[in-house]
Amino acid sequence: VLAELIEKFVSHLSESRTDCYFSTGSYKAIDADVKKENLSSLQQLGVEMTVRYGKYLNLLQEDAENALCFVLMNCEEFLKQQQRTVVSSLCCLQEHYAGYDWFASSIFLIMSGDREKTLMFLQQFSCLLVSAFLWLPRLHLSMHLPVTTVEYGIHPAYFCSAHHVEMLLKAELPLVCSAFHMSGFAPSQICLQWITQCFWNYMDWSEICHYIAICIFLGPDYQIYMCISVFRHLQQDILKHTEA
Repeated sequence: VLAELIEKFVSHLSESRTDCYFSTGSYKAIDADVKKENLSSLQQLGVEMTVRYGKYLNLLQEDAENALCFVLMNCEEFLKQQQRTVVSSLCCLQEHYAGYDWFASSIFLIMSGDREKTLMFLQQFSCLLVSAFLWLPRLHLSMHLPVTTVEYGIHPAYFCSAHHVEMLLKAELPLVCSAFHMSGFAPSQICLQWITQCFWNYMDWSEICHYIAICIFLGPDYQIYMCISVFRHLQQDILKHTEA
């Protein structure tokens, strides 16, 4: 039901010019026989984890590994069309996105391992503003960002979402904010970790689905409210650890 709902919602928005924030161009999927060996060792590890998790949730069939590799390779090729060339020694500014694509993997699981539906959804989704914050590889070396922003290598999810979380935390949860301040550790670092991983390893699958759906339906600012609500939920634990 969720897959159908977000599919129809995103399809409807992507057909409206006022809702399309980014241009996507045209892209036809490479239907080559994509194997796991074509991916980096980090991506291969991510694929293994995703497939293992998907089978544990009874969402994937036996051939899921090749289907996920197909999705990841095509996402990379599709997004490459909208990237600019930057000469830098920074790891995060190399041609390939430095991390694993947790958002594309999450959509793959929501679509029960259907590679065509996943790819179609991601292509339509990529023209919406919320894609900039939910799907981090979306803006990797992106031509949609000013050159100076790209050269700094700092993702908008950090200087927008995570920054606003810190601002809200001061007002909403001053004790939690003080606890972080005393530890010398910024809440924005934790938030970026959660956002990058789509809350994998932090929330149950149903909650991860709710996070993705809420941000798609209600807008990217709900990513910030979600982080604040998690801090509120963890407040007693955070304060107990601070005292100890």
